[in-house]
Amino acid sequence: MASHKEDKRPNFLVIVADDLGYSDIGPFGSEIHTPALDKLASSGVLLTNFHTASACSPTRSMLFSGTDNHIAGLGQMVEHMSQHVNYKDHPGYEGYLNFRVAALSEILQDAGYHTIMSGKWHLGLTKEASPHARGFDKSFVFLSGCGNHFNYEPQLDDPSHAIFTPMNASNFWMRDDEYLDRRDPKHVPEDFYSTTSFTDQLIEYLGERENKDQPFFAYLPFTAPHWPLQAPRELIGKYKGVYDDGPDALRSKRLQRLIEMGIVKPDVEPAPMSSSQWNGMSPAERTGAARKMEVFAAMVDSIDANIGRVVDYLEKMGELDNTFILFMSDNGAEGAMLEALPIMGGVSSVTKIIDKYYNNSIDNMGMADSYIWYGPEWACASMAPSRGFNTWITEGGIRCPCLIRYPSLIDGGLGGGSKTDSFATVMDILPTMLDLARVKHPGSKFRGREVVPVRGASWAPHLSGKQAGFHNEEEVITGWELFGLRAIRQGRWKALYMTAPRGKDTWELYNLADDPGELHDLAEKEPEVLERLLKHWETYYAESGMFDLGQDFPYVSF
Repeated sequence: MASHKEDKRPNFLVIVADDLGYSDIGPFGSEIHTPALDKLASSGVLLTNFHTASACSPTRSMLFSGTDNHIAGLGQMVEHMSQHVNYKDHPGYEGYLNFRVAALSEILQDAGYHTIMSGKWHLGLTKEASPHARGFDKSFVFLSGCGNHFNYEPQLDDPSHAIFTPMNASNFWMRDDEYLDRRDPKHVPEDFYSTTSFTDQLIEYLGERENKDQPFFAYLPFTAPHWPLQAPRELIGKYKGVYDDGPDALRSKRLQRLIEMGIVKPDVEPAPMSSSQWNGMSPAERTGAARKMEVFAAMVDSIDANIGRVVDYLEKMGELDNTFILFMSDNGAEGAMLEALPIMGGVSSVTKIIDKYYNNSIDNMGMADSYIWYGPEWACASMAPSRGFNTWITEGGIRCPCLIRYPSLIDGGLGGGSKTDSFATVMDILPTMLDLARVKHPGSKFRGREVVPVRGASWAPHLSGKQAGFHNEEEVITGWELFGLRAIRQGRWKALYMTAPRGKDTWELYNLADDPGELHDLAEKEPEVLERLLKHWETYYAESGMFDLGQDFPYVSF
């Protein structure tokens, strides 16, 4: 591998998978073939206690701002805010990465970094809120939350048949500061497949750099493995029969592997599955359900193969060991039953629109003209031992896989091939990267505007072995809120509030050190702890500028 030049500032490569579950990659116990990530982990560090928001765009706003999503502009997902006019003009709920924050890409651009991006943005649909406007020198992006991985969207020819409200917009692809026509092969290639094509473009951007001595920040946010589940047929075939025993069996195998790897304690009490549809399925229905998981596995396989391509290119450039590489998921696995949600597609249901335009026969599942998702049981299998999945405020919605590789930082500290269970959040990424780049956060003023401070902290002291953990966990307080679901954490203690049927319509209390599955509510046994956390919640509520509509939300992520 290439040698690290001590006098050179590091490059950064941040890779984000969309709706990837905790144990969906090899370093976290998966049976899915992920040799590139396995190799990165063998010389890197696994962050086994890494937390995000419970849904996509709020997490991305935290990544780019270093602060809470309610401050950064995604206090609620824009797809949901469009249904609630009371959010209009409320600070922190702009529906895009607002200008009260200094974006990571802007800061690094001003500090002399070459900034490039290829993939999903989901932090604004307008030119003013695009990656180009927020600090990226070069960008090829899908602006919205979800889309067909083969760029096959026949329903968009009739705007009233758009499956999801934000997809009614005609402009959701951009290159730099120009909108693209997705139907023009000069804009989006005819052989487009999201994971491969985004990687192609990122590698091209790396190769086009005029000044090879200039450090770079490369951002590669995949749209996979978000639904619709789609992958090249040959990759799907690779997993034929692997999931025929169903989600319960997969959950047991994954959990046992996590225990063997030392990521989960041997005496763990895992949260139960949220449903048991598999047991009541006919043989044909089980075949279809297993096929969906095969497609999902193929999508993860493709992510890994394309990460391998980027890593190989960095090594060929002689920049691998001088590049801080971070891989993460943006939230827990997606377990929504979209067929039960009539709120999308205007007056029509999701099922009616999909039946009109797509072929979801078993043999066609995973192809461009199919539109499938895998449901709550497979999601629960990948999030064990945690309870719930994407959009839940339990650990199943917010505890995600994360790994980093940067030899000059970790080799003298935690060491390559190690793991840390120290609590960390996505808000820590910005201060960590600025720390390593030797760049100060601009403070209260940036590019002529007032900006807020960061809430995260640098990981460098812990990764280098100079500090016991990422944070003083007994002191740091972290809050979450989306869709009316709420949580506040201090050390091992976490209080959460969820409406029925997910929760009890009252505050619950869990000791995560003893009960990571959040099964034993200690609210009555430890009233003083709960009272302390609820005071912290009130402070968090006030500091973040949270806006409470006082109503329930439909649950679907992008």
